[in-house]
Amino acid sequence: MTKTTLATVATRHAAMNTWRVVDAKGRTLGRMATEIATILMGKHRPDYTPYMLVGEGVIVINAAQVKVTGDKAASREYTYWTGYQGGLRRIKLEDYLAKAPDELIRLSVRRMLPKNQLARRMISRLKVYSGDAHPHAAQKPTAHK
Repeated sequence: MTKTTLATVATRHAAMNTWRVVDAKGRTLGRMATEIATILMGKHRPDYTPYMLVGEGVIVINAAQVKVTGDKAASREYTYWTGYQGGLRRIKLEDYLAKAPDELIRLSVRRMLPKNQLARRMISRLKVYSGDAHPHAAQKPTAHK
């Protein structure tokens, strides 16, 4: 009989104090976002437990230099509704990349996380910066491939 390994409080605390740095320079947006979502959820760990926060924190640098393939930059639109009449807003992907690349990466990762209260805590452990500097040296982050 096989045994299922579940996370304990000690492994949860160890994971909560671990941070990784992901360099977005020249990386494809969607593929990078799936890797980040996997790390935030903790699915890369052997003791992954769906109802516990066992994922590590992620720091993304060089968000302004992320790339998209094909014709997505000109054709893909992100829509949101303000809540007022006629309040449907559309933003093209190329405008998003020029104006707020950090928000674009955060939005891409957030949509890949589960839709529950735990995901709100996961996305709060994602820090995205447009340049190559970040103020999280005290967390001693390790580089992600």
